[in-house]
Amino acid sequence: MHLSENEGIEDNTFVVTGGLGFVGSALCLELVRRGARQVRAFDLRLTSPWSDDLKNHGVRLIQGDLTRKKDVDKALRGADCVFHLASYGMSGKEMLQFGRVDEVNISGTCLVLEACLEFEIRRLVYVSTYNVVFGGKEIVNGNESLPYFAIDDHVDSYGRSKSIAEQLILKHNGRPFKKNSGKRLYTCAIRPAAIYGPGEERHIPRIVSFAKLGLLPFKIGDSNVKTDWVYVDNLVLAIILASMGLLDDIPNKGGHPVAAGQPYFISDGSPINSFEFLRPLLRSLDYDLPKAALSVSHALILGRLFSAIYTVLYPWLNRWWLPQPLILPAEVYKVGVTHYFSFLKAKEELGYVPMVSPREGMAATISYWQERKRKTLDGPNIYAWLFAVIGMISLFGVAYLPDIGPVPLLRAISLFFFRSMWMIRTVFVLSMAAHLGEGLYAWHLAKMVDPANARAWFWQTFALGFFSLRFLLKRAKS
Repeated sequence: MHLSENEGIEDNTFVVTGGLGFVGSALCLELVRRGARQVRAFDLRLTSPWSDDLKNHGVRLIQGDLTRKKDVDKALRGADCVFHLASYGMSGKEMLQFGRVDEVNISGTCLVLEACLEFEIRRLVYVSTYNVVFGGKEIVNGNESLPYFAIDDHVDSYGRSKSIAEQLILKHNGRPFKKNSGKRLYTCAIRPAAIYGPGEERHIPRIVSFAKLGLLPFKIGDSNVKTDWVYVDNLVLAIILASMGLLDDIPNKGGHPVAAGQPYFISDGSPINSFEFLRPLLRSLDYDLPKAALSVSHALILGRLFSAIYTVLYPWLNRWWLPQPLILPAEVYKVGVTHYFSFLKAKEELGYVPMVSPREGMAATISYWQERKRKTLDGPNIYAWLFAVIGMISLFGVAYLPDIGPVPLLRAISLFFFRSMWMIRTVFVLSMAAHLGEGLYAWHLAKMVDPANARAWFWQTFALGFFSLRFLLKRAKS
């Protein structure tokens, strides 16, 4: 397919569901750059890290719920093309909110389809997932001829719901509009690999957070396991090319869009072990890489344990104070079992070729994370936190609390070393004074090297002492 860069974009109105997200915002900005008449970002959120930039470029932000028909109708009415990116439950504790996952990914997709048919929107591009064909069994250089993974065999609600939604989307391809105008709805699906790039908000922040806390104790699977990744700009390119592939007025095509009813795998085309892929990023941030390896079978046991625990905590899954689970079964398969796919079909039919190499994409991602780290509070791993906080609380209990719980045992151990209660209390007071002094010094130093976080540096150093101060000293030195 050889078309101009802006074919089907200039003077057209576009709706991007999930338009305030990482990929959605990049897609909106690219549509504006290519001359779209109007771009609407439809999202449940009012704001996001990209919302100001979108507004500054003339993108219309529409807040609404994908599961409410009146919100969907309001966003889609008058559009020429819809990019359906909005979804729920891709990773972490969201995966266990089964009702919401189905409501957004299946019911929401049905409402989008109904609106497209009602308002005679002729092009609908759906952003799907590898998981519609992958469910834990090895796939090497797969292609679009692979059958859908059995619905009942999916280990997570996200993969199952996205599979159902994709099949609904593709089955609606060629459906005539309700007003019998002779025109039809054309649909296709993009199946992206794991997405990365500056500002990605699902996979990499969680991994970096775990690495910072020292909670990446092991790799999963063999070192020869390979999976696909796709840089955000490459994915945006593929999505736009797919929309062009749904045009029915292309010369020499007989009125039949080349992409109509078709799925396409999209990646950078460089399958790699996920831990090796992330190694340069974590190393650039001075975080430890896992050295030990855990087999897939053992990791699944751990994943099922976390799944059971978080299922019990279901009423609180959307609370900010509940941390993300370390790993879930579907995530074990994603990183521990080889599955990668060819984008040859997208290349031949859509003209897709990655424009950003993995090396360039990772370099941009590293630069973003290094800058982000410079602007935020840094600190030790969770083990240093536990050692310092539990140590100070225990010392206080030994020095001043009555004989309750474990205090008598801790007091006996302390007396073995310090010989008297007077000495124990003196050690506690001196320790508190040292922590306070280190905290005040950290606050003074931070006002010069990291003024935005000066107060946070004080409290963290007051709690942890030199465990925290050494990170600030390193920042000051650099």
